[in-house]
Amino acid sequence: MVVTRRLVVKSLLTAGAGGLAGTAVYGYTRARFELGVTYASVAVAGLPPSLAGLRIGFITDVHRSFWVTQELVARAVSAITHEQPDLIVLGGDYVTWGDRRYVDASAEALAPLSAPQGVFAVLGNHDDDNRMPAALSARGVQVLKDARTRLTIRNEPVDIVGIRYWTKRPSDIAALTRASAPFTMLLAHDPRRLTEAAALGVPLVLSGHTHGGQVVLPVVGAVAAQKFPVVAGIGRSERTAMFVSRGVGAVYVPVRINCPPEVALLTLTPA
Repeated sequence: MVVTRRLVVKSLLTAGAGGLAGTAVYGYTRARFELGVTYASVAVAGLPPSLAGLRIGFITDVHRSFWVTQELVARAVSAITHEQPDLIVLGGDYVTWGDRRYVDASAEALAPLSAPQGVFAVLGNHDDDNRMPAALSARGVQVLKDARTRLTIRNEPVDIVGIRYWTKRPSDIAALTRASAPFTMLLAHDPRRLTEAAALGVPLVLSGHTHGGQVVLPVVGAVAAQKFPVVAGIGRSERTAMFVSRGVGAVYVPVRINCPPEVALLTLTPA
């Protein structure tokens, strides 16, 4: 047989398609369940010395649905509870497309969460504005819907500001952070709120929404998440630090490729 350039290219494309298909199958059957704990030290500008070492448990993008099981969410809860963080934050998207069939199931799976300083949550773009926060509140979670709450941790005031996904106007966010404590944490489902947080001098932002891209391809990267300033992990803008979690569940397609689900344990350190 004569080996031609066309035959070589065709063979490579066929092999590539086969490899991609195999990767997709693995992403569906195995990878989307390979939940782990991500440990990250986040350097925060102006962090009071007494708050150095504060540990925050972070769970986001549960997306409880037909594809995301109660067992997977329970594993996420167990993993973060085992770490015994000082406080726990939930970053939104507890169901998919506001599906009412899973609202109570999602809240029930998250109910065992507890921490000395409390459990706090914001809403994502898949959450409705009434049933989901009511279900979480009934199970001891403090839901911040464009609201701020103040804690005293190690004799230091700590403000937690939580905004809904649809809250985007700088003036609305500024009103919530006005006269806030020197250490203020913004919980914003969408990491694009880093722009507003940096302009306001908010020291720390925690976000989800991106799923880390969910499907991360060699060379190309996370195609579905390129519009975000931070796709996953730690990012910075001016004096504002941000952590974006890859989340627990999956959406649109029940597949994860090179992007395993996670819960995060964040340890704060002075910048």
